Amino acid sequence: METPVTPRATPPVGSCAEGAAEAEVANLPSIVIERRVEWPDTDAAGHYHHSTVVRWVEAAEAALLRRLGLAHLFGSTPRVHFEADYRARLWFGDLVRVELRIAKVGTTSLHYAFTVRAQGDEAAATGRMTIANSPSRATGSTPWPDDVRELFTKAGVQAPETFG
Repeated sequence: METPVTPRATPPVGSCAEGAAEAEVANLPSIVIERRVEWPDTDAAGHYHHSTVVRWVEAAEAALLRRLGLAHLFGSTPRVHFEADYRARLWFGDLVRVELRIAKVGTTSLHYAFTVRAQGDEAAATGRMTIANSPSRATGSTPWPDDVRELFTKAGVQAPETFG
């Protein structure tokens, strides 16, 4: 069963929810974390490597799940889809903001939308990641427990995790 869509204000231009009708569901959780582009995050061209975005998105997901009291889901939510559009370069030492939002909650899956921003608010990467609920001994995906689904659909914006 999909979460019913409740109208709310249009997401800001350039946000991870822009253009995603499913992101207009009221009270879906989101979080913002900050990271710095470290030397191992860069490639031979001197800017961030594409794989760095995956790590940052997963760090934001971990922060969100901890905030929601759902750390027990680690190891039970395999990634089934990841896509990213790389829009701008980030360089060693740059401070970046990773915005992660639950965009859609399905019966057995969950869709995240993300935006990685450079200083000055420029979107450096945008994309989506889909996870499935598959406890360690399950032979496939299973429905979200009611208490987990409740948090995924009603917890709202979480306090940011920032440097400083």
